[in-house]
Formats: sequence, C-alpha cells, structure tokens
Amino acid sequence: MLETRIMKGILPAEKSPEQVAREFRRLVACGLEIRPAGAARRNPARLLAAGYTPKHAIRLFDATFYLANLREDQNFRYFVAYVIPEAESPAAYPRIFYKDSSLVWRSATHYIRTDAENWIGKGDVRVVALDGVEVLCSAEETTNLPFEIQAALDAASRRGGRVVRDERAVPLVLRRAPERRIEPYEDFAAPRRRARSDPRNRIHGGRPVAWFTRPKDPASLRFAPGFEPDFARGVVEESRSMSHLYGGEIRKLRILSRNRRIQYQFVAGPRQVWIVPPQALTTEVTSYGVRTLDVAADEDLFVPGYEYHYVDTSEDPPFLHSQIPAGFAGAASDVDPSRADASPWIERIPVIQRFRRVVLGRRGRRQTR
Repeated sequence: MLETRIMKGILPAEKSPEQVAREFRRLVACGLEIRPAGAARRNPARLLAAGYTPKHAIRLFDATFYLANLREDQNFRYFVAYVIPEAESPAAYPRIFYKDSSLVWRSATHYIRTDAENWIGKGDVRVVALDGVEVLCSAEETTNLPFEIQAALDAASRRGGRVVRDERAVPLVLRRAPERRIEPYEDFAAPRRRARSDPRNRIHGGRPVAWFTRPKDPASLRFAPGFEPDFARGVVEESRSMSHLYGGEIRKLRILSRNRRIQYQFVAGPRQVWIVPPQALTTEVTSYGVRTLDVAADEDLFVPGYEYHYVDTSEDPPFLHSQIPAGFAGAASDVDPSRADASPWIERIPVIQRFRRVVLGRRGRRQTR
C-alpha cells in the first residue's frame, strides 16, 4: 500500500541559479544519466549545450525537480524540467511542464506535429459516451503535477527575467507520436497500472467521490461521505499569483477532504472560482513528476473559469466545440475568444457557493504567503 503524507510550504530551493546549475552538473559528472524521450535521446548532453541547464530546484518527498528558466512557444509557457523521481535514482528524466487554462501546472506526455495537427499529449485515456457513441478521450487530470509544488512552480515562473521564445524544446524533450495517437507511452502508463493493481491503493475503491445525480443540473452535486472538502479545518495553505486571462490576482487554496484521504485545489480569481480535479496524498512520484493514483469524480465539477466554447467555421457545416455543459456558457473571453466564461454553470454548484461563503468570506484579503 502506498504511503501518504500531508506536506505544505514547498518552495524553490534557496539557491542562486548558478548554484543550482553547478549542483546539477556535478550530479551528471558523478554518473547521473539524462534520459530524454525526444530527439535529444541519442545525445542528452545536447540539452545542456542548448541552454536548458537547470536554474531552480524543488524537492517533494523523495523526488527532485530541476527547472530551466521559463520559456514560451506558440502553444504555452513552459519549463524544461528534469525529474529525479527518487533520492538514489541513477537518472534524470527531461520533461515539459506547462500551465493550462485552469492555471494548474501539468507534465506533457508526448506530442503530435503535422501539417494539420499541433497537439500536446495529455496523459492517460478513458472511454466516454458522447451522443451515444463511445469515444477515447484524454484524462487530462492525470498530467496534473502535485498540488504541493504548484505554488513553487508559480514562484519559479516569476524568476529568471524576460521569457524567451523557444520552439526547439518540445521536439528535443518529448516523444513524437503518430497522428491520432492520444494514448501515452508505457513509461507514463505502466507505473499507474502497477499502483492500481493493489486494491488497497484505490481511492474510494476506484468509484467516484463526487457526481451529479441529474444531468445538466449543477445543484444536484453529491459527495461520497467523508470526501467533501473540509472548509472549517482542512485549508492547508494558500498561494497567490497573477493571470492575464483571468484579469488579475489569483488565489490557490489547497483543502483536504473531511476524511483526509484526498485534497482539492480551489482557484479564486477577481470574478471566477473553480476547482481543479482532486488528488491523492500519496508520496509516489513517477518520472513525469505526477502521482500514480487518480481520484475519480464527475469531470463537470472541474470546469475552469474559462473553457473552450467556439464555432469551428472550417468544418462543413460549422461545428460548435464546447467543454462547458450545454446551456451554461457565458460571454467569450476578451483575451482568448475561443474560451467562454463558465460561471453560469460553476456558480450554481453548491460546493462553490459554500466555498465563497465559508472560505472567501471568512479569509477576506488576508495573505498567507
């Protein structure tokens, strides 16, 4: 059975970028192997020569995350990260850590790039019913990095000065997949399969901890007993950052469930509030920097403040792409018109209403970090 632990206060190591770079190069000189999955796999030293030398270090449990300075390409801002999953690991695994529209940092699993496709792999997959047809979809929450280091990643992203435009890193670091392959490769999937193979590890026996009893009714949300967020005594920590998309200061609050089996991350912007899919409290971290166990719950509970909602006029006839429950999309974002305000759905969810009343109402503007 996997160990669990409640950790807080994780921040980047108090070392200069030069100290972190020397530390990492010393580890490599002493035998630490760099094992990229992408084009640099035949010559891993190419990554350091290209300027992807770590400048920040974060430690969680037995894992260490070394990060180069923040960069950006046509898709997102990202770190080239080196994950050392265990203290005595002989290898560091280069990965791409990026922040998605829900403002959670993720670890990309692979990439597809063709004349018609430019896509980043979003973890494991599941079969879902869509209009009566079963389709294979990415379980994007499986790439979410531990909540415990989200604030540290935000802090590291603010260091290092001007963000450099860089289109080279993704092909060097990530494995290129054939068109239409959304499934991750075995180095991502196998550790998760092993963890699930022990029934004692499965959160709530693998059953959902939260669900809606009626479709398209946000008020019908229910939690399995004990798995509700504990707003009274379960707020572990809070961090703050800024978001252009959401128009100002962002507060991220990590909150334990009543039974202390899982943790939630609530995100509060100037106008919107939303929940990131919950995580276990297990200490096992893979070479992608993510946990091996999932927490099952209805994905409609975790719609971010802005979500995709647009008409694709390149199709005939034009097709509405939306990840907001039907009938609940608000105004389009001024920053990204392909995304709409999901508040008409989110603000009708009882746990969001209670969070606003109990946590935001009580804590006001007090800053805890």
